[in-house]
Amino acid sequence: MTNSNKPKSTWEKTRKFFNDIHLWAGLISGLVLVVVCFTGTVYVYNTEIRESAAKHLYQVSPEKGAARLGLTFILESTAKQVEGEVISVTVPFEANRSVQINVKKEGDQSRSGTTYFVNPYTGAILGNNSEPTWADNLMKDLFSLHRWLMLDRIEKPLIGELPNRNLGSYITGTATILFTIGVITGMIIWFPRKIKNWKQGLKIKTGNWKRTNHDLHNSLAFYSIIFLFMMGATGPFWSFPWYREALQRSLGTYKEQPTENRSGNVSTKMDSDGEQSEALVPLDLEKIVQVSDKVLDYEGSYRISFPQKPEDLISISKYKVGFFAPAAADKIQMKSDLEIDEVQIFKGKPFNERISSSIKSIHIGDVYGSFSKILYFLACLVATSLPFTGTLIWINKMKKKKKTSRTAKEVLA
Repeated sequence: MTNSNKPKSTWEKTRKFFNDIHLWAGLISGLVLVVVCFTGTVYVYNTEIRESAAKHLYQVSPEKGAARLGLTFILESTAKQVEGEVISVTVPFEANRSVQINVKKEGDQSRSGTTYFVNPYTGAILGNNSEPTWADNLMKDLFSLHRWLMLDRIEKPLIGELPNRNLGSYITGTATILFTIGVITGMIIWFPRKIKNWKQGLKIKTGNWKRTNHDLHNSLAFYSIIFLFMMGATGPFWSFPWYREALQRSLGTYKEQPTENRSGNVSTKMDSDGEQSEALVPLDLEKIVQVSDKVLDYEGSYRISFPQKPEDLISISKYKVGFFAPAAADKIQMKSDLEIDEVQIFKGKPFNERISSSIKSIHIGDVYGSFSKILYFLACLVATSLPFTGTLIWINKMKKKKKTSRTAKEVLA
């Protein structure tokens, strides 16, 4: 006969305290987390899904031995066919991808304007992104569901004068904070009472569905714990200004936001005949790339943002390519005479600045290209399953307690 009146140890009391927090954090946020985590799972491959629905825009099939046209020629040729201000050019490293030219028309309030996709071997415009595909619409819906639970689609405020977009953001942000608390407390209660039995927490036993469900919840969460924490800790960054400021202050990178209105980058102005305005000096894109390659001596794709005024600097970002390619770019600021003004090597920045500038990449999983996306996709699947497996564990425990209580009453009777 066991002694039920045996006093609990300090560890048992501590474990129960964190277990209660873990339980209620999960129960309160569970339904929202299923939606957020599932949509996040799909959104890991947002770029790939969008491109798969418009391959004719992103991919080209050059003939064997074909050479690319000059970048300056491609820019001038495109400018003759479209109206607006060319604000940037994206030059891919891959031979089978199109050049992207962003053009901003007068009155366009968007940040990047319209993207025109150009065949670098023929100069032909393949199309633009003004007409969304089924994938664009799908990913917009998923993003709305992920960030705002689609409450942004409802015009009339549901609570007072609070915009529904803010309401949805507060709900998902709060659920994500509870998720992070659940991750931390889950890690604490994962440790077995006897450290020597820690290997048991890494195995998934089959045979008894209750035991299997318990192991799926504990073991899978342990294997993906780092990614779950990173996703959870960065999620509220876009929901709460106070959270964003606190995170930036903790990293030592907080800066007061300017109060004046700032328009998006404007650049090389083209008239309807494709001629540059006299205020700007013509830019030789080939030389810009050549000078940049000498500083950033590795294979990669370029994004060149043009200056707004003759005295402004040209901004060049270079992205490495490959399965493990980091999402962050190295940057060069260059004068119109191609004299380098500043070079920013991402790897050379202090650790806290690298983390601060990579919050989005850390959250969505493209920190290290396809490699980290695979890990995040699997971790998001685990996160989606946790509310289900956790709820089943709680229900089974409640049934067990009722059964034990009923048996005790029968014995006493």
